[in-house]
Amino acid sequence: MRYTEDDGEFVVSVPALPGCISQGDTRAEALSNIREAIGLYIEDCREAGDPVPTEDNTDFAEIEVA
Repeated sequence: MRYTEDDGEFVVSVPALPGCISQGDTRAEALSNIREAIGLYIEDCREAGDPVPTEDNTDFAEIEVA
């Protein structure tokens, strides 16, 4: 989900990865940042020996609030 907060930043979360959230000044920056956050999240799971959460049949939603 992507949305703009009151301060104009874009915030991105990944529901399948609890706590995996990032932000950016632009939509492109927020998406780039969340890709990096996803990679780090998965890396941390693997290093800890934890399973990487998955979610099947998930709908993609994009929401922008002006």
